[in-house]
Amino acid sequence: MRLLVFFNDYAGNGRAKKLKKTALDLLKSAGHEVTLVSTLGGENTSKSVMDSEFDGFDGIFAAGGDGTIMEVANGYLHNKSKIKPPLGILPIGTGNAFVRDLGFKTGQIKEIIGSLDQGKTKWVDAGIAQNGGSPFYFFNILGVGFTSDVTLTASKFKFLGNFAYTIGIFYRALNLKTEPTIIEVDGEKFECDTLFVEVSNTRYTSNFLMAPDASFEDGILDVTVLKKMNTFRLMKSFPKILTGEHIHLPEIKVIRGKDIKITTKNSKVVSPDGELKGYTPVQIKVQPKAIEVFC
Repeated sequence: MRLLVFFNDYAGNGRAKKLKKTALDLLKSAGHEVTLVSTLGGENTSKSVMDSEFDGFDGIFAAGGDGTIMEVANGYLHNKSKIKPPLGILPIGTGNAFVRDLGFKTGQIKEIIGSLDQGKTKWVDAGIAQNGGSPFYFFNILGVGFTSDVTLTASKFKFLGNFAYTIGIFYRALNLKTEPTIIEVDGEKFECDTLFVEVSNTRYTSNFLMAPDASFEDGILDVTVLKKMNTFRLMKSFPKILTGEHIHLPEIKVIRGKDIKITTKNSKVVSPDGELKGYTPVQIKVQPKAIEVFC
């Protein structure tokens, strides 16, 4: 197959660059013809993908973490090419939650390339968020509150991989503060003080099973709300998020829907797919079967 690969050299705090030759050699050894585009990450990646010509390619690949996937996919969906080949993923970033729902793990480059087949694809949903600027797609999860603060802290420790998010959780847990929040889901309104609100398209965020009942093929988004909880109880309950058992805690509320709005008393940062993009209020919708991916 002819593949157009967008490679974020800076994903995983630079670890991706060290894996670059290995990944390209594996693709070529498997008989694929590779056209490589190195990216700097962020919105520059989206623009590069959006402006690229897809004609003649059998697959478009994002090499990086969940943030890289989000930026590549945003550019992909805004690309004007008449025919869009499936999107593939090489998980070599800090957080690689999206590929878990495809049955792979971080660093399984050889396994993903070995399973690559033009006939082995699926259509997956996307979330669409609007919070003042242009709408943007997300494919894994969008967070507000404690989880966004954790993302901000974790960004300083990306060289530690997924453990960076564990550090972020413990650091932010020392200064917990709830936020008066209005959550509207398909016309129904919920008002409460929250520690975080997570809108999930997939089951995982980093290595945490945030939304165990979520699916990127059901046309629905799962909203996980954590209400008031003290630091001791948060730390005691923390292991439950690794297995999905946290959703049974009395402080957790799970809502499912297609049209969601999150409004906070004070402006709170919004974090889609491990990145930071603007502030609340944020309006979110689901786009079923938004993109075809190799699986």
